[in-house]
Amino acid sequence: MEFAILIAGYLIGSIPFGLLIARWFGKMDIRKFGSGNIGATNVGRAMGFRWFIVVFLLDALKGLLPTLVAKLMFAEESGFWHIHGATLVGAATIVGHMFPCYLKFRGGKGVATGLGVVFVLAPLASLIAGVGFGVATLIWRTVSISSILAAAMFCIVELCLLKPHPFTTDNIALALFSILIPGLIIYRHRSNIVRIFQGSEEAIGEPPREKKSEEQSP
Repeated sequence: MEFAILIAGYLIGSIPFGLLIARWFGKMDIRKFGSGNIGATNVGRAMGFRWFIVVFLLDALKGLLPTLVAKLMFAEESGFWHIHGATLVGAATIVGHMFPCYLKFRGGKGVATGLGVVFVLAPLASLIAGVGFGVATLIWRTVSISSILAAAMFCIVELCLLKPHPFTTDNIALALFSILIPGLIIYRHRSNIVRIFQGSEEAIGEPPREKKSEEQSP
């Protein structure tokens, strides 16, 4: 049953809400606009702020709900799955969003889905990272910069909260999650990092540009 829940988490995470919302309500393939991003930011640029909110919430919920359900279900278990099950399911939903089986494993960057997951697993660190995201957005008005900084901040804060023994048996899954998932999120922003240094990264409020490459991941 445990592995079935993991697979279910991955499949739920793989649901490409940004692509579906843009197709159903905008009559467009969002992968052909702006950065090719299927996530909330690119949808918002192409369709308006309210659709950014819709996609962001849906992507966050597909991370939050499976993680919360797993946490409640595994509370009745004992041993490994009781301690680490929710963390593994949460990681599976994020990986599903980034590498969805429905889109030939070419998906999003995992920020909104990751937020939903860590809200369940590590609420204090997620709150601090969320504040950091908001402050960075006000300063730079660039979602990619805010996302990268928030991912790094979550990693640092959660590892500090797990001190003095983050890699004990009880903490190791969450500690590894706190390193690997933010690292993967930052890696998924590698094209944004290049554009940031080139000075060509789009800021909030800029209209979407025509997609310049075949990259379909946000």
